[in-house]
Amino acid sequence: MAEVRIQGGESIENALRRFKRKVQQEDIIKEVKKHSFYLKPGERKRIKQALARKRSRKKVRREPVE
Repeated sequence: MAEVRIQGGESIENALRRFKRKVQQEDIIKEVKKHSFYLKPGERKRIKQALARKRSRKKVRREPVE
């Protein structure tokens, strides 16, 4: 659970910005989306493979051409 305590003299905007950063670092939003609906095991596997293909294509594009 992400928790941010407001420091003395800190504005609400700065505290909110720190909170959002902390939530993003802890992947809380990703976990909530992951558990918001059920995926069949086969569908989960297909999505995982698709993400792996996407990452590998991106990695190949970033490699410098010699």
